[in-house]
Amino acid sequence: MSGIAENLQKILSNIREIEKSAGRPENSVRLVAVSKFHPAESVIEAVEAGQSLFGENRIQEAASKFDEIRSKGINCDLHVIGSLQRNKVKEAVRIASCIESVDRIELLEEIEKQAAKINKKIEIFFEVHTGEESKAGFTSEEDLNEVIKRCSDGDFPHITPKGFMTMAPFTEDKNLVRKSFVTLRELREKFQKSYPNLDLCELSMGMSGDYEIAIEEGSTIVRIGTAIFGQRK
Repeated sequence: MSGIAENLQKILSNIREIEKSAGRPENSVRLVAVSKFHPAESVIEAVEAGQSLFGENRIQEAASKFDEIRSKGINCDLHVIGSLQRNKVKEAVRIASCIESVDRIELLEEIEKQAAKINKKIEIFFEVHTGEESKAGFTSEEDLNEVIKRCSDGDFPHITPKGFMTMAPFTEDKNLVRKSFVTLRELREKFQKSYPNLDLCELSMGMSGDYEIAIEEGSTIVRIGTAIFGQRK
């Protein structure tokens, strides 16, 4: 068994244990293996070990890497997880099934435009600013509501909103981290009630240092890189 396979096994085992202790259903949390700065060979190792969902935030690197992987007949799913510039949206829509980091209406409009060109349905998460250290994400509930309402009204036919994403503040204070995750969960519950025609079921929150707290607070997706692939090359 390779180091990557062993690391994956450990992480997935930890996730299942945390699910159980938190009273969550088994397999209610998915793992996004964050493969940025790691080569195609490392992703292929992870796929061979059973991992199918990956996350990247550097579009040019991701496109080159995942085109190579898929050219070998290897199927795997890709989420865009980082801040996305409008001029990178076309490529992001081409290579990914989901963009987790929608933080402004202009980005949503560009995603719809590019997805329409290739007649592709793409999932998105709304990124919300929930911690002082986090720079990205919607900061105004009113702005977020306006965007979700437009989705609910059918303004973006090639986009399927699936939920919300956040990054907790970089702090040793676990109470602040937990507060960040609780804020996102409560926001999700509020918007799900307001827009029952949308399936806003996903909460992408939790990384290597805080995914236990995230799972306890309802995360459905955790994003982990270094603990799987090792330090960046």
